[in-house]
Amino acid sequence: MMLSFRSTGSLFVGLFLLLAVQTLHAAGPIFTPAAPSVAGTSFYLMDFDSGRVLAEKEPDKRVAPASLTKIMTVYVVFRELKSGHLALDEKVTVSQNAWETGGSKMFIEVNKQVAVEDLLKGDIIQSGNDASVALAEHVAGSEQTFATMMNEQASRLGMVNSNFENSTGLPTPNHYTSAHDLALLTQALIREFPDYYRWFSQKEFTYNNITQRNRNQLLWRDETVDGVKTGFTDDAGYCMVASAKREDMRLISVVMGTSSPNARANESQSLLNYGFRFFETHRLYEAGAALTEARVRKGETSKLSVGVAEDIYVTAPRKHFNELKAESQVDKAIIAPINKGDTVGSLNVTLAGETILSKPLVAMDSIAEGGFFRRLYDAVLVLLER
Repeated sequence: MMLSFRSTGSLFVGLFLLLAVQTLHAAGPIFTPAAPSVAGTSFYLMDFDSGRVLAEKEPDKRVAPASLTKIMTVYVVFRELKSGHLALDEKVTVSQNAWETGGSKMFIEVNKQVAVEDLLKGDIIQSGNDASVALAEHVAGSEQTFATMMNEQASRLGMVNSNFENSTGLPTPNHYTSAHDLALLTQALIREFPDYYRWFSQKEFTYNNITQRNRNQLLWRDETVDGVKTGFTDDAGYCMVASAKREDMRLISVVMGTSSPNARANESQSLLNYGFRFFETHRLYEAGAALTEARVRKGETSKLSVGVAEDIYVTAPRKHFNELKAESQVDKAIIAPINKGDTVGSLNVTLAGETILSKPLVAMDSIAEGGFFRRLYDAVLVLLER
């Protein structure tokens, strides 16, 4: 891959760390077919690693989420498990309220004790509303308090068009989300909880001698699909969040408001196939790797290693990845003290003149303020350079 680099305010020393990509195709005009037409109220297709949006229709429209709500329900429970506030083998006593919850069921029984792990599988695989309520009551004391926890996480994740009033997705007037928000939530769930995420690919689960199949039809149609969740109410229509990984590329699709179970599966498959066929994603830079050096004034040392704080992935149209151009802009006046992680510039990646990624450049080390003579010397240099 040929990338051109320009450094502003520092001496650029060396090439960025790149994944090896064969350049078998000469640069040519960039043409990407339009996304497929999706028969739903809204949809969203996003690359998991880069976050690039590949297709969308009314992504921020507030819609009823139905059982897609349970993605947030289990996300909150996963966080409780990770924090040590909850254990998978912990027993939950089923309340009358949980047992009476309508809609799809895991078929737990009132006053019986059920392990948290079984309730999670009943929630994820069987879409049991009774399991959702039992988990919510156990974690927070009441489903209403649990909904507050859900909304706290939604706010933290930047889900600006979401409000949760229950753990199940049963219709209430002020319970809503958006296709975009569901993609952000799913991205966080997969990234933060890969060990628990595997349950979303499980095709069936048996509890109380009752076996129920996962309603995600794509688990049977496409071996690269490993989640995520389906939902249906009269208000929401048939909706689905799906995720698939082919080679090193993972996509997340969200389809809302289709007319049937087959329609939501077909539309989701169409979006995923489109993304994989016409785009590719690669890691360009590794977190913590020094990409260049910057000049520091008034510090113990005059040189600062600069890089990125996280792995940087870029998604581009297939056969055009070698045409990417990266520009590193380092601040002209970097004055000590500098703390590791401080932003000292920006990295912009463009394709055919369009910026497709912009990330901060950060200090790889801390540099303390230098002594009196060092500060005086650098102050004089600054005056002479004006």
